[in-house]
Amino acid sequence: MSTKKPIRKPKKEPKKLKEQELPAVPFKGYLETTQEILRMPTTTADPSIPYKRVDAAYCAQKFAKPPKNVLMLTRDFIHDSLYNPSYGYFSKQALIFSPPTPYPFGELRDSADLLKTIGRQYEEIERELDDVRNIPKQLWHTPTEILKPWYGYSVASHIVKQYKRDVGTGKHSEPLTVFEMGGGNGTLMMNILDYVRDTEPEIYASMEYNLIEISSKLVRHQLSQQTRDRKVPHTNVKIINKSVFEWDEVVDKHCYFVAMEVIDNFAHDVVRYDFDTSEPYQAMVRVYDDGEFEECYERISDPLIRDYLAVRTSLTSPPYKTPAIPSSTYRTLRNWLPLPPNLTKAEFIPTQAFQFCRILSKYFPHHRLVLSDFFTLPDTVPNAVDAPVVQTRFSGAMVPCETYLVQPGWFDIFFPTNFELLSRMYDAVRGGKSRVCTQRQFAKENADLDKTRTRSGENPMLDFYENNKFLLS
Repeated sequence: MSTKKPIRKPKKEPKKLKEQELPAVPFKGYLETTQEILRMPTTTADPSIPYKRVDAAYCAQKFAKPPKNVLMLTRDFIHDSLYNPSYGYFSKQALIFSPPTPYPFGELRDSADLLKTIGRQYEEIERELDDVRNIPKQLWHTPTEILKPWYGYSVASHIVKQYKRDVGTGKHSEPLTVFEMGGGNGTLMMNILDYVRDTEPEIYASMEYNLIEISSKLVRHQLSQQTRDRKVPHTNVKIINKSVFEWDEVVDKHCYFVAMEVIDNFAHDVVRYDFDTSEPYQAMVRVYDDGEFEECYERISDPLIRDYLAVRTSLTSPPYKTPAIPSSTYRTLRNWLPLPPNLTKAEFIPTQAFQFCRILSKYFPHHRLVLSDFFTLPDTVPNAVDAPVVQTRFSGAMVPCETYLVQPGWFDIFFPTNFELLSRMYDAVRGGKSRVCTQRQFAKENADLDKTRTRSGENPMLDFYENNKFLLS
């Protein structure tokens, strides 16, 4: 994990970064400044070495190891840490837990019995991974896997009901077309296809399923899912090995776009606001020659950050007010503090999720969205708005960190989603109307709850993943 640079007296206004120029002094508040003064310097970095401004796409093409002497936006640093094909977290460490067979919910005593079963399987797989690999893999689970096939069936039921309603009301008469982003093990894809084939064979006969997957390793696994343990494999599947952010083809037909447990790993930018003027400043990550990191700030120059803030500012009824900007009373009291901070606390803004909304609007103009993810998470980075969880596995346990400035590839970085704000931003970009519901509400509307009820009457489909919500259009 990185250590911070020796403190220098903060300037009233962050200095704008230029090529071949020493970067701006990182923001420090009073307490952080005091703590830094008491620490001994530990870095060997030479700040006079020239640096190069790069982005995640450049890193993916040019670097087989995490670069040094570079400067990049926070979202590029996070995206590179997670997705770089050579050293990114999802390229090298992450695995998705999948039970070998669906759990027999009706035979289990209660939810605690299910959790014990999951825990035993988890431990067995983690021990096996540690025994056969020098690098400890990180294993994580999703409702798609834990509640299979019934969770996938509930998503399929929602899609089929909407599709039949649209066709029945004359909105269109096209075949059912589904695009899924980030398919993981391919479990959701197979569950949706199985459900439509078994319950609506006429719809299934002309159905088309497209899976957009950035990971080549997962693509191979998803292809094997189509034929493994199946007497009649699904032949109406197309797997597209690319990032959704590289999509450049207009899909001019009615379709359903499915994104389950994906946007939590969409990279965010960081902004802070001037206490006196409320002007936003964008964060940059400087990587020194010794591999240490420093967070610096400059005036907004990135078009995506500028556009996100502009659209968010345009929201009305009610207008959006960022929690990062404190009350006028606090700002008045701040002037009485010694060494008062010049900028507010950090706010992580979902610029990639905003970019995703634009891609849907531009290239999938007739889509309906089915999106689900976390709306709250424990152990997030402290003292920041909409901050991520940053964690790694050590000695068999997941260890949370207090900064995102960590060695690329070794840490999962994932964010909670403000669904109400995302819904309003999505509607502003698309010009439509979406709705937000909880995991429990979605399950009550679409799931076969008798299939996931335990002997005690508890129902993991309703009780698990209570920190998930859905965005539906």
